Amino acid sequence: MLTSVRGLVAATFLFGCGLAATPALADETDPPSEFTVTGNVAGVTDYRFRGLSLSGGDFAIQGGITVNHSSGFYVGTWGSSLEQDALDIYGSAEVDIFAGWTGEVTSGLTADVGVTYYVYPNGNFGDGNVVEPYASLSTSLGPVTGKFGLAYAWKQDSLGGDDNLYLYTDLSAGIPNTPISLAAHVGYTDGALSPNRLTAKSMGGGFDYSLGATWNITKNLSLGASYVGVDGNSISGFSNDTVVGTLKLSF
Repeated sequence: MLTSVRGLVAATFLFGCGLAATPALADETDPPSEFTVTGNVAGVTDYRFRGLSLSGGDFAIQGGITVNHSSGFYVGTWGSSLEQDALDIYGSAEVDIFAGWTGEVTSGLTADVGVTYYVYPNGNFGDGNVVEPYASLSTSLGPVTGKFGLAYAWKQDSLGGDDNLYLYTDLSAGIPNTPISLAAHVGYTDGALSPNRLTAKSMGGGFDYSLGATWNITKNLSLGASYVGVDGNSISGFSNDTVVGTLKLSF
């Protein structure tokens, strides 16, 4: 795991240095670029994916970058270190490659549709790679932003020849006159990646949920904490309820 952590840190650091060293060639009269680049690097006390730990309940380092076009289309990648001994099929690193489109479909309603390819480049047992299309709708009601989304992975060898459906709802809101925001999440998984299946409780679907807060220390630096829970048998370092801390730097 230390090797993958060092690699992710080095790659993120070098990329950030490259951005910082790029000369500002445009002047104030130039029109806005059709492309924008956003990214982040974060440290988390536990990498929880839909309620289940992929880092064995341990610290993970994560980072991503997205290239956005003014039309709404985007492409990007995101990665995380994993605990190799926790889930041998995934190895010590996850790299997600994604592309999609987001934009307002009617007044106050924003859509986001795309596909993610989950890649585990050094898995030790079998093929863990998964292709998963996704879609969501989001809107704001006063200070509260709400999102409903789904992701569906058709039958694939990496899912044991089964498929998987994930439905979720997110709510978030900032506390007025403070740098603190609150977020709540509820998700439901039915299929090969159900927490009940993966913890050997049943073959049915299962819920995951979280409730958290984020303190925006500066424009680019934030500190967060979330309570995370999930259905299924409680397994320490995998499916037990926990509090996850996050320190994130965005650019």
